[in-house]
Amino acid sequence: MSGIPCRERLEEERLNALQTLNLLDTPPSESFDRITRMASQIFNLPIAAVSLTDRDRQWFKSRVGVDHHSIPRDKAPCAQVAESSDVLVIPDFAQDACYAESLLGRSGIRFYAGAPLVTREGYGLGALCVLGTEPRTIAAFEMTALKDLAAIVMAQIELQHAFGRVDPLSGLPTRNQFLDDLADLAAEHPHETRLAVLVDLARPEQISAYSRVMGPDRVDDLVRDAARELRRLVGMDRRVYHTAATQFAFLAAPDVEQDDYFHRLTDGHRSARQRSMTGMLLTSAIGVSVFKPSEMAPQDVLRSLYSAVQDARASSDLVGVYSSAADEAYKRRYRLLQDFGPALRADNQLRLVFQPRIDLSTGRCVGAEALLRWDHPCLGPVAPGEFVPVIEHSPNAQAMTAFVLDRAVAQARRWQEDGHRLVMSVNVSAANLHEATFSGSVEAALRRHGLAPERLELEVTESAIMQDAEQARRQLEALAAAGIRLAIDDFGTGYSSLAYLQNIPAHVVKIDQSFVRKLGDGEREQSLVRSMISLSHELGYRVVAEGIETAAAADQLRGMACDEAQGYHFARPLEISTFASWLREHQQDTSHEAALAG
Repeated sequence: MSGIPCRERLEEERLNALQTLNLLDTPPSESFDRITRMASQIFNLPIAAVSLTDRDRQWFKSRVGVDHHSIPRDKAPCAQVAESSDVLVIPDFAQDACYAESLLGRSGIRFYAGAPLVTREGYGLGALCVLGTEPRTIAAFEMTALKDLAAIVMAQIELQHAFGRVDPLSGLPTRNQFLDDLADLAAEHPHETRLAVLVDLARPEQISAYSRVMGPDRVDDLVRDAARELRRLVGMDRRVYHTAATQFAFLAAPDVEQDDYFHRLTDGHRSARQRSMTGMLLTSAIGVSVFKPSEMAPQDVLRSLYSAVQDARASSDLVGVYSSAADEAYKRRYRLLQDFGPALRADNQLRLVFQPRIDLSTGRCVGAEALLRWDHPCLGPVAPGEFVPVIEHSPNAQAMTAFVLDRAVAQARRWQEDGHRLVMSVNVSAANLHEATFSGSVEAALRRHGLAPERLELEVTESAIMQDAEQARRQLEALAAAGIRLAIDDFGTGYSSLAYLQNIPAHVVKIDQSFVRKLGDGEREQSLVRSMISLSHELGYRVVAEGIETAAAADQLRGMACDEAQGYHFARPLEISTFASWLREHQQDTSHEAALAG
């Protein structure tokens, strides 16, 4: 059953490809009729046609020996050719179980041969077919001729659709022509190592700003100037292609020395930017891909160039070479983005674990931080450090926080019912602070699960607050007014300042683990942490240290009057069931230690 929806989807995609070409129900064309006549003459048969497979009919773009424009699709052999994208030969309709009683079979047709008309994307549009009223076989040279004529028909279809393959603005061959030439290269020189180059004139947001200030005509001038300069630099014997609005591609000569060519590109790009009048406004970049035509499809060559350009923008010289490793990492990130939505709707992929927070003066557990974990059905466990930053910059950022918040608040309520009055800490992203209804949704979650506001603490990073400080401040003030505790997470790594701290209605400061882990390095590092704790206390904040991994670090922080701590020294993030047993054992240990001290 699962194959039926898949076949229906592929058929809809095939029909969409056919409709996009705007061929159905168009007038006859001599360019197609010439090919159809040639097919009839080569086979010495009375009937030939260019037959397109519509939803419920076979429509003839060109026909010889046929009076009508179409026939029903049901039991039409051209439909089988379109669906299979393969040649079909029926030597004798009368002997064929499928087609003997078809419309063609009942009308006296005895022989059929059809070659598929297939788009570059692999969609079968129909067939170039020949038919006869006598049974016969097909010779090898006839089969070759039929396939060649079908390819000519397909080339004519694409030519009519695209008028040609030249961009009217730049006068250069288009992306489709680039892909076709790559396909030809694969046929003629399949094992030759080649080097492709993509030049991207600017980031999209820069082009948008440039157009807004200077006008769209100036962007057109920029593209035309770039096209002329690239043609001059590449040479008249090599093609430059206009592959996107502000992107150009070309192939280096087959005999270039790769390292030398890469250095020449880098030096040439640097010089061109220095000479350019727009060099300070627009950031161009160059991507390079080394490939063998037999091993990389044309679309993949272009995609590898896009990937290389993106990598180039992270390099100092703005020139990047395609890296399969970097590309795989990007594709993995993209897959995580795609799969996180379904993970939210599933009931067996996402779960929370909880890391205890310890009061350093008493040793008791006073809270826990809720942390999200993802068991991907194909990739296995995905580290939060990998997927959380990706999702935080996606449309699923708010949904991720809502998922964690709802389950964390519910768990805090269950702990409270078991006699454990812990503060539950939940991380909040910058996207949440931009939600106009965020504070209301948090209060709704508290009411839904019957948890007091002071039992919830929301952690927000300095960088998240500073993305839109005024909007963040309004949201945080609304949350604080509702009685919800607020914590500044990763303190010391962002925009820390006295003025910043004074304007944020927070209750807790969490010192980032990068500072805590350097406590053993020397007095200077210890003085820095001590000052951070002292400053926070003077401003009225409770201080939590993250990343405590040793007893020595815990002792040092206790001596500095740090209030709370969390880290592997006390406990790793724990599953719900493990947390409950850990909590019982930890309380027994601290009660025993308190009794001994008394």
